[in-house]
Amino acid sequence: MSYFWKEIEGREKYMSLKSIILSLLLSQALFLCGLSVFLQLLLYLNPLVIVVVWVCILVVVSMLVLLFRGETIMLPRFWWQAGMIGYSFSLLVLLFFRPNGQDYSYNFIPFSTILSYLSNETNWLVSFYNLSANVGLFIPFGLYLMSREGKELSSFRKFLYPFFSILSIEICQYVFRRGSLDVDDLILNMIGVYLGYILYPLFTKVVAFRSGKMKRII
Repeated sequence: MSYFWKEIEGREKYMSLKSIILSLLLSQALFLCGLSVFLQLLLYLNPLVIVVVWVCILVVVSMLVLLFRGETIMLPRFWWQAGMIGYSFSLLVLLFFRPNGQDYSYNFIPFSTILSYLSNETNWLVSFYNLSANVGLFIPFGLYLMSREGKELSSFRKFLYPFFSILSIEICQYVFRRGSLDVDDLILNMIGVYLGYILYPLFTKVVAFRSGKMKRII
């Protein structure tokens, strides 16, 4: 027996049980394959990073499965907003609560840290994580800003809102000496937000928002 999410109008194909099972199997297999590598991140980051990595893999794989199968998931807007609040809180924990013994650092020279990562001057895992995470983990914020109800944001506000939000976090890291203050983090984070803007049309192919409750059809 298959279960799927269906809009009242019933014009589109919604997430089937087969897609749910396939997403779970693929994402968990991928997570387990990389678990030994992910565990090494605990030397540098809060243990919550494992949960964040697991959730990110599950979401990305689910989106790809839905896109490949031409299906859509109906998501109440409240769940999307609540999820983004929880996601933001998790990132703040990763940024401000790290294992003891880490040196505080700062960099005000654009692209110097990025180039050092690309030139293999540091551990490959640290380099890969910092480059990919600083971009990838901020893509959802671009998607969220694009998904807000009401008047579409101007290009200026699309830049202004994430820029000052990220800058505020970097300044807090400097003031409280938690993590590192790095202009390259700001650059990479903004790239991630703009990737979210670019990917939003693709995102809307697999996610549809509803203000009311979702009905399950058997």
